[in-house]
Amino acid sequence: MSQAPADQTDHERGEARPATAVALREPAHQVSPRAVTYWRVSALVAAVVEWAIVIPVYVFVLPVVFEDPARPWWTTAILVVSLVAPLVHLLLMPQLRFRVHRWEVTPTAIHTRAGWIDIESRVAPLSRVQTVDSTQGALMRVFGLASLTVTTASAAGPITIDCLDRDVAQRLVAELTEVTGASEGDAT
Repeated sequence: MSQAPADQTDHERGEARPATAVALREPAHQVSPRAVTYWRVSALVAAVVEWAIVIPVYVFVLPVVFEDPARPWWTTAILVVSLVAPLVHLLLMPQLRFRVHRWEVTPTAIHTRAGWIDIESRVAPLSRVQTVDSTQGALMRVFGLASLTVTTASAAGPITIDCLDRDVAQRLVAELTEVTGASEGDAT
């Protein structure tokens, strides 16, 4: 095997250069600060529903199933986890999620970051946007929030920005609709 002269470049030797990593900056805008309270109330509602199922099952159903008022130790362990886990979720998730959730629309793309355990960043060119939808659940209306869903010509699915101020969401829908309506083609 022959050795290439040291003054030859990787390209001249037929070797691939390692790709230079370009750091993607985080999106510029955070979601509404009211999102923290909204997520906390949503988690509390889910916890109450869970507790409303778990506690009666533990108190009334398990003694009948085991034909003994003294339940096995593991049923008590499951009960404790079922009571504590929603509390931990309620206390940690909203603040962590607020720190992570960000969005930005530039003249060429929409960029989002979401999650709190698994964090997902998405960038989609505006030329690929097909539809822009805004949604508000009943609880979101109470907090003056809305979510925006941008459907693109992508196998990864739509991009969602949760918990924007209602006015920001309406302005963003109008802006994205104008931009995508002005572009030619079918966004595929």
